[in-house]
Amino acid sequence: MEYFKASWIHDLVDEPILFYSELDNERNEIRKVEVYGDGSFGLADANFEFGGTKLGLEPVPSIEEINSEPEFLAQIITKEEFEEVWAEYIGFLKKG
Repeated sequence: MEYFKASWIHDLVDEPILFYSELDNERNEIRKVEVYGDGSFGLADANFEFGGTKLGLEPVPSIEEINSEPEFLAQIITKEEFEEVWAEYIGFLKKG
């Protein structure tokens, strides 16, 4: 498993500015959190989609490939960091 977060630097109102992903050994997304500039968010896993977020259909490029694009800044995070973010955003849904 691998976990990463990526910032996407842009001026597009309808696109996320921050992604968190959990990847399997083939770099396919297992879970994903997307955060938008206005504070809204989306979540997805194999059985659930919220806020327009969906898991990717193709393996995620390496961190190096992602960072080769000037509008992205990606980094590996720990499982614990990912789980904390996932729990935070799932918690928003449970409150609602």
